[in-house]
Amino acid sequence: MDITVIIKRVEDIKEVGEKKFKTRNLVVTTEEQYPQTLAIQFTQDRVNAMDIFAPGDKVKIAINLKGREWTSPSGEVVVMNTIEGWRIEKAV
Repeated sequence: MDITVIIKRVEDIKEVGEKKFKTRNLVVTTEEQYPQTLAIQFTQDRVNAMDIFAPGDKVKIAINLKGREWTSPSGEVVVMNTIEGWRIEKAV
C-alpha cells in the first residue's frame, strides 16, 4: 500500500537488543480534511533511506500494516500495531 504524506520530523536511529536491531521512525502528516499524524517505522538497512528528506517534504511511502497480540503479565490481551515503511520517494 502506498501513502502520500508530508514529513513532520525524522527521528534518530535506535538500536535494540544484543544484536543491535536498527529502527527509525518518520513522523508524517496526512493530507486530508482531518489530517492525521502517523509514525512510520523503518528497520535495518532501510533506516538510512530517509536521510535525503527534510521536514516539509512531500513523499510517497510504501507501507505494510503489521499487528500482533500480546498478553500482559496480568492476563490482559492487547493488540499492537505498527506501520512499517519499506520504500520512500519524493512525491510529484
